[in-house]
Amino acid sequence: MGDTGDGSAVTRRRLFGITAGTAATVVAGAAPATARQGRRDAEGSWRKLAEGNARFVGGHQRHPHESLRWRESLAGGQHPFAAVLGCADSRVPPELVFDHGLGDLFTVRAAGEVVDEAVLGSVEYAVEHLEVPLVVVLGHANCGAVSAAVDVVRGRGEVTGGISSLVRAIEPAVLGTPADPDDAVFLARCVDNQAKRAVRLLLERSATLRAAVAEHGVRVVAASYELTTGRVTRLT
Repeated sequence: MGDTGDGSAVTRRRLFGITAGTAATVVAGAAPATARQGRRDAEGSWRKLAEGNARFVGGHQRHPHESLRWRESLAGGQHPFAAVLGCADSRVPPELVFDHGLGDLFTVRAAGEVVDEAVLGSVEYAVEHLEVPLVVVLGHANCGAVSAAVDVVRGRGEVTGGISSLVRAIEPAVLGTPADPDDAVFLARCVDNQAKRAVRLLLERSATLRAAVAEHGVRVVAASYELTTGRVTRLT
């Protein structure tokens, strides 16, 4: 993330919400004390997510960190306690599902949680530079991208354009799921397998993430969101 002299470093800093003052600290590897203290507490981060989701499920949301003062306090930098790779589906916004607010979660969203280079780089950034201790890959019930992959694998449909790239990326999860006569059950299992597969791909493709897991206690886990109840279930 060093300055190349062509302005690209400044662009990256703006993209990720880092001011010139805090960028030097991040590049040097000296994170603020609050971030360092939470580095190894992946399970603590999961508990915070689970507690927020329980509030969401029960309709007792607190909607934290949405005030004007809090928003202004984040202008100097961000210190999220977890990263969430979720589907782009409009029904599954992580901040609402987990009842957290501005600056709490580093969210990356792609249909079907497909792991491409942009997604991988974003997750690496959250772990390496923002020092999040936990990455959650969040699948969800009745995922349209996974459903499309199921249809293509079964010869019941076809897709074109950029959507075909998404479907091809999800097909291995479908092909690796044992058959079931109940289409709804099969789709649910495919959704779970796609989330688990995304976890494997993140770790297989990234030496940065593997090192963070081995050396710093970072966890990369899969979870699934139920549309009707709003409940998130951890899968790994």
